[in-house]
Amino acid sequence: PALAEARALALRFGAMLRERDPNALRPWLVDAARTALGSLAAGLRRDVDAVLAALCFPWSNGHVEGQVHRIKLVKRSMYGRAGFP
Repeated sequence: PALAEARALALRFGAMLRERDPNALRPWLVDAARTALGSLAAGLRRDVDAVLAALCFPWSNGHVEGQVHRIKLVKRSMYGRAGFP
């Protein structure tokens, strides 16, 4: 039963993110706090303003983070290649 409840909460959380419904966040946090997802709910509650902003606004920094990741990958792959043979 605990696993089924956690699964139902996870599905509700996914639907909330897909639908971008900020009104569903607080009831979800209350329900999740008393289940196996309690630590996730506590973490989201600590930064609830950022979570609400992510649900309300369409902006994302995903493209910037992707470029930063690519640059770091290239940098890491070049460590040890330059030197005095």
